[in-house]
Amino acid sequence: MSANVEMVERAAAMVRGKIGGDIGTALILGSGLGGLADRIEDPISIPYRAIPGFPPANVPGHAGRFVAGTLGARRVIVAAGRYHLYEGHTLDTVAMPTRVLHACGVRTLFVSNAAGGINRMMRAGDLMIIEDHINLMSRTPLAGPSRADETRFPDMSAPYDPALIRALRDSALECGIPVTSGVYAALIGPGYETPAEVRMLETLGADAVGMSTVPEVLTARALGMRVAGVSCITNVAAGMSNTPLSHAEVLDTTARVAATFERLVTEFVQRVVPA
Repeated sequence: MSANVEMVERAAAMVRGKIGGDIGTALILGSGLGGLADRIEDPISIPYRAIPGFPPANVPGHAGRFVAGTLGARRVIVAAGRYHLYEGHTLDTVAMPTRVLHACGVRTLFVSNAAGGINRMMRAGDLMIIEDHINLMSRTPLAGPSRADETRFPDMSAPYDPALIRALRDSALECGIPVTSGVYAALIGPGYETPAEVRMLETLGADAVGMSTVPEVLTARALGMRVAGVSCITNVAAGMSNTPLSHAEVLDTTARVAATFERLVTEFVQRVVPA
C-alpha cells in the first residue's frame, strides 16, 4: 500500500468517526463561496489541519474545513476551501479531499469556483453551470501507480453528469436565478492570464478560466462519482476590460452573489439528495 493510499484511509477513518458514518453527497466550495458552510444545520466542523495528511488552507477566501450536517433537510458534507497547485502542493495533496470524501461514502460531488469570464456575453456576477472543461495544467492526479479503487482510464466523455446539469437548470428556474453554461479551462496560476492567452482560450472554446477544480473532477470520475459544477464569474478576463485583475475583486464579487449562489445550491441539493 502506498503512503498516500494509507493516508487517505487514515484521514477518512478520522472524518467518519467525527461525523458519525458515511455521507453520500459533498460540496466543494471555491474562493469566497465558503459562506454556504454557515447554512449547515447541526454542523460538525473539522479543520483541515486536524485531519491526517491535510495541510492548512492558506488562500484568502478558503476557510479550510469540512462541515457535515443538513442543508435544507438533506445530509451533506461541505469542503469549505481547497488546495491549489500554485501553492506548491503536490497533485496527491490537491486530490486528497476528494479521495477522502469518496472513502467517506460520497458518490455525488458538487464543485464550485471563482472564474474569469472569457465568453463575451458574460458579466461579473454571472453563475455558469460547467458543462465541460479543458485541462491546461499539464498534469493529472491520476498519473502514477494504479489505485485499486480508481479506474485507470476513466471515460471523460461526460465529466459533468447530464442529469445533474438538468437538476441545476431546474433549480435555477425554480429559484428565478438566471444562469449561463459553458466550458471551464484550468491553468495552474497564480498569475492571471495575459490578453494573448485569453484570446487563445477563447479560440480553444473556453467560456471561463480558473486555477482549480479540474484535478478534483478527474479524481472523482476515476472513483466513479457523479459530478456537477458551477463557476462564479468574478471578472472579465484580461484584455476584455481596462480594469486590472485582483483577488480582492474576486472576493468582492463572490460576496455580492453569495446569497444567490447559496439559494441555487440549496435547491439543487433538495433535488439530488435522498430525503
